[in-house]
Formats: sequence, C-alpha cells, structure tokens
Amino acid sequence: MSDVAVLGAGMHPWGKWGRSFVEYGRVAARAALADAGIGWRQIQSVVGADTVRGGYPGYVAGATFARALGWQGARVTSVYAACASGAQAIGTARAQILAGLADVVLVVGADCAPKGFFAPAGGDRPDDPDWLRFRVLGATNPAYFALFARRRMALHGDTPDDFAQVKVKNAAAGALNPYARYRRTVTAEQVAASAVVADPLRLLDICATSDGAAALVLSSMEYARRHGAARPVRIRAVSTVTPTYPRTVLDLPDIATDSAAAAEPSPLGFRASIARAAYEEAGLGPEDLSLAEVYDLSTALELEWYEDIGLCAPGEGTKLLHEGATTLGGRTPVNASGGLASFGEAVPAQAIAQVCELTWQLRGTAGDRQVAGARTGITANQGLFGHGSAVVAVR
Repeated sequence: MSDVAVLGAGMHPWGKWGRSFVEYGRVAARAALADAGIGWRQIQSVVGADTVRGGYPGYVAGATFARALGWQGARVTSVYAACASGAQAIGTARAQILAGLADVVLVVGADCAPKGFFAPAGGDRPDDPDWLRFRVLGATNPAYFALFARRRMALHGDTPDDFAQVKVKNAAAGALNPYARYRRTVTAEQVAASAVVADPLRLLDICATSDGAAALVLSSMEYARRHGAARPVRIRAVSTVTPTYPRTVLDLPDIATDSAAAAEPSPLGFRASIARAAYEEAGLGPEDLSLAEVYDLSTALELEWYEDIGLCAPGEGTKLLHEGATTLGGRTPVNASGGLASFGEAVPAQAIAQVCELTWQLRGTAGDRQVAGARTGITANQGLFGHGSAVVAVR
C-alpha cells in the first residue's frame, strides 16, 4: 500500500499583505493542524518548501516553520524545486511515512513575492540558464508564456478569444473561493480590453505574483485509523520525473533544444510524462478523474495542460473548453479553485494549495464550487530546470 492519508489542510489567503512569509506559513500550518485535530507536539516531522525570498530563513524553511511553531524536537527537511517545491515537499513527507521514519508529518510552503514578474537572482552567472534567458534573450516569464500561446495559434488555430475564455472560467470559480486573491468575475471583453503584456497575451491572461501559504498534515493509514479518520482523502501518487533526451520543444530557461540526430524524440513531451508517471503509480487514468488542478501561469498554458494530463488529444484543448467539459458542472472541472488566475504565484505554496483544493473537493466540503461526486483528482505543475510534479489524490 503506497497511500498516505491527508488528515488536515490549511491556507493563508493569497494577496499582497506586506508581511513575512513565516507569518503566512504559521497561519496555514495552524489551520492544517486544527483541521486534522492534531496538536503541534504530535507532529514528528516538518517538511518546508523553500522560498528564495526572505533571506536565509527562506532557504531552510522546514526549520524556520518548526521554530515559528515552537521547537518540539521534530525532524526537519527543506526542499527547493522552483514551482514544484510544494509537490516535492509532499513527496518527501510521503517517503518518510512509507519508510517508517514518521507517522505524521506537517508540510508547509509560503512566499512573499515581489511585484511584477519574477526576475533571476542578482549577480553574473553565465552557467545559469535562468540568468541567461533574461540576459541573452530578454525573455521574461510573460514573454515565455506568449511564445507558447503563439505556438498554439500556429499549430492548432487557437485565438486570443479562446485564451480569454479560460480566464472567464477561472475567475468565475475563484469568485467562490475565500482564499483567492481575485474574487470577481470577468468577461472576455474585459480580458480583451486589458493591456498587452506580451503579444498575444494581455494582463488578464497572465497570473500575478502573490503572498500566500498552504499546509497539509499527512500520516500513515494506520495512524489515521488510530486517530479516528476511517475514510480520509489519500495521496496515491507523486510524480517528479525529469525530461527525456532529446527535447525538441523549447522550454525556458533552456535556450536550445537537444539534437535529435542520434536519438529519436520521445512521443511524449515533458509535461505529459509527468502526468503519465503519476497515473501509472496510482493505477488510474485520465478517464478516472473527477477534477484537476493545473498550473495556469497563462490562459494558453492551461489549454496545453488539458492535453498533457490526457483529458483530450493534442490540439483539442480549446474544443474541450468550449464544450464546457472543464468548467464547474462539466465532465472534468479544471481549476475549480480558480487557479493561479485567481490566486497568483506564491511559488513554494502553490503545489501544496492544489492538494488542499483536492482535499476539500474529495471530502465534499468545497462549498459553492463543489464538484459533485468527486472521488479522484490530479494536480500538475512545472518548475524551472526540469522540475515538474503531479499528485494524485483519491477518496
């Protein structure tokens, strides 16, 4: 049995609060502990998803959160994997539980993000692909998102209005989420009237940068039974696979593709391989999903994820959207939380927040955004340098 139980889920609302990431993380952790009905002293291990902001405490987030909650002797681990940090923290906690190193583990991620888009760390680092893509290409994150949007337009005939409809869908869901930063609906006309950031994407096509935090209390199934949780939400798979050589589609911060002269490209792209590994470990497929939470850095990238997690064939993401299949009430709602379109990026917290949403949905406690009969969900996101993740949760 590879399942671990989700006993508690907690968040600090997303926004721009101007306070320390430690404060956000402490709030989320206490909410998760209260949700689990577990005292802080019962936690045997703390896994923190690191932030590169906040100085040294951000780099040792596990110990930082343990100290903020009050030293009590728990082992600590700190994990950094860019936007996949939260999922790798979940994977680390799960591994500790399955290895018998701990029965109950607290996972926390929090961030206080800068305004505007994320920039590379300071200094000259010519061996750093992230630094190079800014310095050599001038390719900010919005420029990267726009390249993907243009690729979809060229290959599949997608239009800016198709992209706008993703924002309309996610804003409607986010308006129902008390933790979301943006809690208002928008129209396609409002998206089209917003400022151009990186053609063809406009301001409302691109997610913001935010402060926020999320936390989970995970345990062994035996501990959950002793604790009185007879039928908890369970994490069944965590995928953190890397790309396969050769890569023939440009993924920043890499600024060149691998040669296909000596090796045939894999029929499966990197993002699709992340989801496939999770499905294989869980013994499930996309046809089993009740819902999905995906990494919508831009509206166009959400359409790409529909295809990568197997909801439809390549090039059919827009068709799926217009059929209503991915909206609340549709066949497989995607980003019922409102997604990053409604939250913005709080980097180490967002993959944990995705699992919080799956937890509430699978429990049937998501309120007005509840997906009827939810039993299985997947999360998916991608970070820099070949980092990516997918988590499968079941009830």
